[in-house]
Order: sequence, then structure tokens, then C-alpha cells
Amino acid sequence: MARAVKRAFRYRFYPTAGQAAELARTFGCVRLVYNMALAARTQAWTLRRERVTYHATSAMLTAWKKTTELAFLNEVSSVPLQQTLRHLQAAFTNFFAKRAKYPTFKSRKKSRRSAEYTTSAFRYREGRLTLAKMTEPLDIVWSRPLPDGATPSTVTVSQDTAGRWFVSLLCDDVIAQTPATGAVGIDAGIDSLLTLSTGEKITNPRHERRDRAALARAQRNLARKEKGSNNRAKARLTVARIHARITDRRRDHLHKLTTRLVRETQTIVIEDLTVRNMLGNHRLARAISDAAWRQVRTMLEYKADWYGRTLVVVDHWFPSSKLCSACGALAQRMPLTVRTWTCRCGQAHDRDVNAARNILAAGLAVTACGAGVRPQRGNLRTGQQAMKQENPGATTGLPVLQDGEDVKRVPLPDVR
Repeated sequence: MARAVKRAFRYRFYPTAGQAAELARTFGCVRLVYNMALAARTQAWTLRRERVTYHATSAMLTAWKKTTELAFLNEVSSVPLQQTLRHLQAAFTNFFAKRAKYPTFKSRKKSRRSAEYTTSAFRYREGRLTLAKMTEPLDIVWSRPLPDGATPSTVTVSQDTAGRWFVSLLCDDVIAQTPATGAVGIDAGIDSLLTLSTGEKITNPRHERRDRAALARAQRNLARKEKGSNNRAKARLTVARIHARITDRRRDHLHKLTTRLVRETQTIVIEDLTVRNMLGNHRLARAISDAAWRQVRTMLEYKADWYGRTLVVVDHWFPSSKLCSACGALAQRMPLTVRTWTCRCGQAHDRDVNAARNILAAGLAVTACGAGVRPQRGNLRTGQQAMKQENPGATTGLPVLQDGEDVKRVPLPDVR
């Protein structure tokens, strides 16, 4: 049994001087068209309460190309310009559906440099990819083969802040549906990146800490350079390369970890952590960012869909750390400094393992009841501290302890 999915394969390539110049012009035109279309849509709504559609912005683009000032837009492929208008339309759709904030303008220095080509704007034959407006194929390093017989439907070319060039090919792929059994609860942490309900603790590699000294030296060197000088540009590139090395190591580790979890387990239960609120704790913000909990969840979501697994997300107000996984006693307080504790029933707990077991129990209970398992982002509480000081009465229906009480018996579902 297999499942057909859309999958992107990312490779590094080395453009010639002419190809790099052509892509740089395309990136600039894509950014300009996006910003002009966004300004037109914003102005139309602000002044006339008029909603501008994608087709209207496409007509605007045709008119812009006929003007003297914007005639240079004809020098690049028209497909990436049309694609950026589609991306803007998707951004407005997400905004009106309250899934995202209002679209913002793209900055030349801070925005991602990329361009998207559809099938009419590139040619792929026998492992050679040639983009529109180019005569030679890209020099791609094929680090892994594409699926047998796969033909890219979309090609995205990008350049990161470290100056590296990448091409992403979207292809149809077939994922073998291997059988798996069992369920596992996962508690995210800092000392241990993930703690499983089985008792396994996955060490946090702390990729950013390994290069912290080198990064600090590079940033100090950058701060000493005169703005606008060539030496400052070289120093900025050094900083960007260190950041890129950290990001690459982190992504590689998370891919291997999440793939192993998805392949080995049928049901995975995680906690709905509000990472954005957690970053308000300035003592832990750097470590939380390095742990990349949100990236772990994103990978688990699409890989679970690929392999036919069940991913259950429990509410972040569920008091996973305060509950005794043996008897269901609810502790009144559980500061972050408490790593091990003993319940009145005599059961000794490791804080993270106990939390993972409670997360598993809550997820299986939700699955058995047939209720929704993925809370909508718009329903999450904002402005509240979302660290492991859970509020048991917020959304779980558990009783809130009064002053002077130590623990209280709370029934938990039998998941044995």
C-alpha cells in the first residue's frame, strides 16, 4: 500500500555569472511587483472600501509593463511575476480567514530572495534543468535522485543570506505505507529535547551553543566595520555563514528524529505549546529558539500525513507536569526547578517522563471520545504565560485547588 503526495526536493546549485545576474534581476522584479500590488490593494480598500482580486492585479501588471518607468519588467520571465501575485492573493485569503496577519511589504535586505517557476517557464530533461531567459542549464549538485519518472511541476529558486543558491523541485512522490503499532506521548524540553512516554530521553544537541563563541566574535567584528564598506559586507557574510551552519545542523537532526518517530509509531501525541508566548521569558528565549519546538511539530504534522499516522495535539493548558500518572493526584505547584518529585501515593516521578505519560493518556482519551484533536490557532489564549505553570481549570475541566491544599485526586482515563 502506498500514498501519493506532493514532495519538494531541494538541491544546491552553482550559477554562472550570467545566470546569477538574471536571477538577481528576477528577484528584484518579483519583490517590486509584490510591493506595488500590495500598495494598490491597500489603497483601494482604505480609500474606496474596494477589494482588489488577483485578476485585477494581473491586469495592473500588464499595464505596468507598458509604461516607460517599468518597462524593465519585460526583461525577466513573466511567470515568477504572476506567481508572486498568486502568493499575495493567498496571503490575503489567510488574513481574511484569520489565519495570518495583514501582508507586509518585502524588504530588499531582509526578505527572502526567491522566484517560482511553473512548467511553462522551465525545461527539465534527463536531469538538466533550464529556466526561462537562460540558455544553459543550472549546475545542480544532485545529492539524491528524484523519484523514478518524476517530472517537476514547480521550480523555486532561492538564495539565502550566506550567498548560497538553492533550487526546490516539487514532484509527485509515492510514500510506502509501512505498518506500525503503538502510541507515544512526547514532552518537549530544553535539557532533553524530547522525552517520550516510554522513558526515552532525546538529548538536546544545542546547536547554537556549539557555535556561540564563533558567532559572538563574528558579530563583534561586524559591529566594528564602517557601514556601506566592502569589509562590512564580508563580515556580514561571515556571520550569515555561521547562522546557516547552525540552521543546517538543526534541520538535519530534526528530520532524522521526526522520521524515526513517525515510522516506528502509529499514534503520536504532542502538546500544543505557544512558543511565541514562551519567548517572552528572556532567560529561556535563546534556548527555546535553539530547540525549535515549532519546527518539530511542523515536521511531525506533514510526515504523519505522508505515512498515514495519527497525530494528536492536546491543549497546552492541560496540567501534564502536575498530574501523577499513577494515581491522578494533582499537585498545586510545580516550579521549573523541580525535576523529580514523589506523589502521596508513593510513586516517584521524573518530571518530563511523567508529563509525557500524561500527555499520552490525554491524547488517547480524546481520540477515544472522537473529539477534535487539533485546536485552532485562533482559539489559543494570548497574553498569558504559557510556560509549564499550567492552569488546570482553564480548558481541561479539572478543579482548581484552593489555598492550603497540596494535592487532589483527579480521575484519569485507563490507557493500559
